[in-house]
Amino acid sequence: MKPTHIEHLGIAVKDLDAAIHYYETVMGLTCYAVEEVPEQKVKTAFFKVGQTKIELLQSTDPEGPVGKFIEKKGEGVHHIAFAVEGLQEKLDLAAERGVVLIDKKPRKGAEGLNIAFLHPRSTFGVLTELCENPNK
Repeated sequence: MKPTHIEHLGIAVKDLDAAIHYYETVMGLTCYAVEEVPEQKVKTAFFKVGQTKIELLQSTDPEGPVGKFIEKKGEGVHHIAFAVEGLQEKLDLAAERGVVLIDKKPRKGAEGLNIAFLHPRSTFGVLTELCENPNK
């Protein structure tokens, strides 16, 4: 599969504003984008640390994936996202190798990326996101 880099770490939070405040005032980072992704029932905020991003995720619906995650596990690391080229090809390869796919086809995610998730039962308990920039 050979990802090019870690695209971002997704962190589930209950209060996006409070989390943004922490990352700005304690960690010294700058929030460069806040975006709602209705299809995923989340509001996101992004920070850059070198080439990697931190994505804060606040659920906009308790029945959405992040809302359910927080209810079950509490706030914390939700997923790791890897940047890849040829996302559909990578999904097909993962499926051929026995990985359970949450998404069999790429879909739109935050920041205009095409995304797809691999199920944590196939990835040693870590929800794994693959991301592709369609403009590259």
